[in-house]
Amino acid sequence: MNDLAANLKTLLVRELNAFARELDLFPDDETAWKTAPGVTNSAANLALHLAGNLQHFVGAGLGKTGYVRDRDLEFSRTSGTRAEIKREIEAAIRAVESVLPSVTAEVMAKPYPLVLVEGKQISTGLFLQQLCSHASFHLGQAGYLRRLMTGDARSAGPMSLPSIMSPA
Repeated sequence: MNDLAANLKTLLVRELNAFARELDLFPDDETAWKTAPGVTNSAANLALHLAGNLQHFVGAGLGKTGYVRDRDLEFSRTSGTRAEIKREIEAAIRAVESVLPSVTAEVMAKPYPLVLVEGKQISTGLFLQQLCSHASFHLGQAGYLRRLMTGDARSAGPMSLPSIMSPA
């Protein structure tokens, strides 16, 4: 596996695992679906969105897994259990862990294979870096929303350096 693919796999898995921990910090399933004034998406919707996004763009787009995304449902769903959401996160982890090791430096340099925005192209490597930033952005939103909704200032430990470091 090339270095960029390996690094992105490590970071995406870290973000997904942190999102699962973030969901665990909600006091119950119902609260994970709530929002605050001026906030459009619940932490549960953000988690479903991130999981669907990675299963679609990494799994189906690069790995040809056959995953079919329902992006509208990621945002319109209003209830369910955290266990259900965490299963989607686990499926996204499996997609990332199974597909990224096969992404070569040559593939990273080529245009990403799916149409993204208005037919414009972006290299696969840059797009995968964008997906990593996207994951971090939504994880941060979910953490702040949980704190706002619950008053609980605990951290899910999303930026743990030891979680991405190789053993010495």
